[in-house]
Amino acid sequence: MTGRRGHPARTDRARWPASAVPRPPAPVRRDWADLAQPTPEPGLFEPAMADHLPEPVRRWLRHAIGKGVPLHGAARLRMHGRIRLGSWWPFEATQILRPPTGFIWAAKARVAHLPVAGFDRYSGGDGQMRWRLLGALPVMSAGGPDITRSAAGRLASEFVLVPATALSPFVTWEPVDGERAVAHVAIGGSVHAVTLTVAPSGALTTVTLPRWGDPGRGPFGEHRFGVVVHREADFGGCTVPASLSAGWWYGTDRWPEGEFIRFQVDHYEHF
Repeated sequence: MTGRRGHPARTDRARWPASAVPRPPAPVRRDWADLAQPTPEPGLFEPAMADHLPEPVRRWLRHAIGKGVPLHGAARLRMHGRIRLGSWWPFEATQILRPPTGFIWAAKARVAHLPVAGFDRYSGGDGQMRWRLLGALPVMSAGGPDITRSAAGRLASEFVLVPATALSPFVTWEPVDGERAVAHVAIGGSVHAVTLTVAPSGALTTVTLPRWGDPGRGPFGEHRFGVVVHREADFGGCTVPASLSAGWWYGTDRWPEGEFIRFQVDHYEHF
């Protein structure tokens, strides 16, 4: 599937992206290749497949997936934007995403004019963050139950980037009103309550959930996490968010300090 600037060749999809941090651990490269495998025998979307879902979800899916488009369960994205690490700094990233199995987000940023590269992941049932300055000096290396739980929450919120997964058994739906519905997303033995807000046009406008984390370097706990969709784009019959901002404490007076990433999707391939 092709965006405005094209997409990575299918033969390259399972390879660790050359633009990301070099020399990742071998298990991470294997997880990337596993997440990049094509969906076996995907069906084709028919609008009637959404008939049983809450009205906002029907509207969203019929807007997001064209009639006859394959129901692929994974995607690869390339993006650029700004991330807040004290101040706002530019970054580029490539992500492989297969809900509910996992994701790997491999990125490079310029922090105070110095290169920082690394990855966040949820794969093989656990989460990890590993970031290095100048390709060698550790900046952050974290794992364990808290990181895993937070990464699973991120994956739960990002299922909307692979719209066909809304029809999968790991997602069940609860209606709220004419604009909102809650997706109960099962990942890693836990269920995450993800609220989608959908415009009358069918466009997705916000995604929110209680997500485990330690914003502000406080103790880990559940905090309101939000994603705002500013613009969508059609990539090969699949309409997904293409300009987004995200962070902690969405909808509260702490959102200005909690927002930590703003980005544009440049390439998108679902498979």
